[in-house]
Amino acid sequence: MSSGGLELPPGDGVPGGDGSTDAPPGAVSLARPMEIGAELDWNADAWSEVRTRARRAGRAYIWLNLVEQRLRAVVAAVLRPVYEPVHGEDEWVVAAAGPAGQEWVQRAAAVREVSRRKGYLLDPADDNVLSFLTLPQLRELLVQHWPCFEPYLDDRRDLELALDELEVARNVVSRNRALSETVLAQAERASARLLNILGSGGAPSADRLPIDAVEDLVGDRYADVIGVHPDRVRLQRQLPVEDLFGSARRLDAVGIGLNLLVQNYSGRRLIRLAEAGCRARLLFLNPASSAVRRRERELGIKKGEMSRSVEMNIMHMRRVRDRLRDTAAFEIRVFDETPRFTAYLVNGDGSDGLAVVQSYLRKARGMEAPVLVLRGGGRNVVRDGREQEHGLFETYREEFEGVWADSRPVS
Repeated sequence: MSSGGLELPPGDGVPGGDGSTDAPPGAVSLARPMEIGAELDWNADAWSEVRTRARRAGRAYIWLNLVEQRLRAVVAAVLRPVYEPVHGEDEWVVAAAGPAGQEWVQRAAAVREVSRRKGYLLDPADDNVLSFLTLPQLRELLVQHWPCFEPYLDDRRDLELALDELEVARNVVSRNRALSETVLAQAERASARLLNILGSGGAPSADRLPIDAVEDLVGDRYADVIGVHPDRVRLQRQLPVEDLFGSARRLDAVGIGLNLLVQNYSGRRLIRLAEAGCRARLLFLNPASSAVRRRERELGIKKGEMSRSVEMNIMHMRRVRDRLRDTAAFEIRVFDETPRFTAYLVNGDGSDGLAVVQSYLRKARGMEAPVLVLRGGGRNVVRDGREQEHGLFETYREEFEGVWADSRPVS
């Protein structure tokens, strides 16, 4: 090598490694792959980490995709009628962007042309410049022409704040970087808020459990189960009883003592709910039945303890019923069968139905048993492109009706 160059040490077993003169002067020896020492295999922890990243990124991507499609539709609906009559179908987006956005619109047009030539445009509806604009560019069009959007959108500041929150997740997902649980939750909240601001008819609502974007797209894979919790405490962190029962028009409940309702939702609120038009049917296990005594033995509690607890719950519900003008709208019954599950079916006859279901385990109290949350509304389960009968919500509703038909009223 020349005197000013960097001379690398020769590797063993390669030209120059044993002083042979086969290699030309100045040649740099390269290590063989086995000598680098790189470990290409992933262990179990590495696979777990990348799967977690992929799950979070996939969930965020669905939200981002929904927001981008919705924003693109809003921009087209408002600005196309203004610019297209003057500038034509292909140039109206360029005109709307103006001098400030000329560069990124031209870049989008160039990407569109490449996609055309390579056959990437699979849907003719996407063969336009607008389809190739990114979320920040769509936002720029909206901000530039805010007077055009103002009659349709209420609060520009709230809209921009939500877009700011979403930009963090968009940046991370587009570059395939790690997305934290906190940022994912922030992106989901911001996306739901944006869809609501942009007037999406299918946007998640603010009351009870909103329809999650992922549930809406792949929920049929899991019938109508939208939540699984290891116990009732963790259920109530996500779905407090106020949210579950607060907007009920119809409430059907079956179980041993119905503690989730009786001990967590006050009698005063139940009265207000009933006076607002809610019709309730409550099914308790008969406190004098042999099934109660068997359950006491299973749980290892004192004889008579559970029967007294159930009896007190029934008496409390009777007091609520007695204070109502229409006592027929608040029915209380008892059944004598072996209790198999407890279920609270809210608005089971409507499109906003929700159910909380727990199976009875031999050694676990109701507070400790796993919980399923079911979405009602009559959505049928789809398998292999074929619509099947119904999900679990309807199954438990039929079970409730069967037990109700064989029960006895409480005077």
